[in-house]
Amino acid sequence: MQTVLRVDLVGHGLTEAVRKARFPVDESLDKAGLAALETCSPLTGAQVRTGPERRVRETAEVLGLVGERDERLRDLDAGAWRGTEMSRLPQDQLFAWLTDPEFRGHGGESVTDLVERVRFWLAEIATAGVDTVAVTHPSVIRAALLVVLDAPPKSFWRIDVQPASVTRLHFRGNWTLRLG
Repeated sequence: MQTVLRVDLVGHGLTEAVRKARFPVDESLDKAGLAALETCSPLTGAQVRTGPERRVRETAEVLGLVGERDERLRDLDAGAWRGTEMSRLPQDQLFAWLTDPEFRGHGGESVTDLVERVRFWLAEIATAGVDTVAVTHPSVIRAALLVVLDAPPKSFWRIDVQPASVTRLHFRGNWTLRLG
């Protein structure tokens, strides 16, 4: 019988940027974000990986998860839009960003770039064969789900990942999404 590899993807806690629909910079969790994390069930994994941003590291700390920073778990790079509220962007550019997975008009990373980055990260985790808890961003979790489900990048914005949520993946030669 084949061993089952488990990967738990933990979304960072709530921040002011999330609450205000603003592209993040490197902000901390807000009070509500910290409080919500304190009700989370404990997670264990043979290895813990975190994205490099403050909000992710704080989430891991509150959850008692100590691990290595992994640049591949960083948020989708919004380029020149960092710190800007979505309502203040030219609506044609915002529409392009939300509908074209190749869009890079902000000078940052496209959704397709992010999906490929996460695809390679998941392949490395599968090859290593070590259960993993990864504290990261909703965008990274969305990208992982597209990889696991073999869904097109245009589906990226159709997945809603809540702050402080846990998404479990299994690997037995192929990735599967574990619900419930």
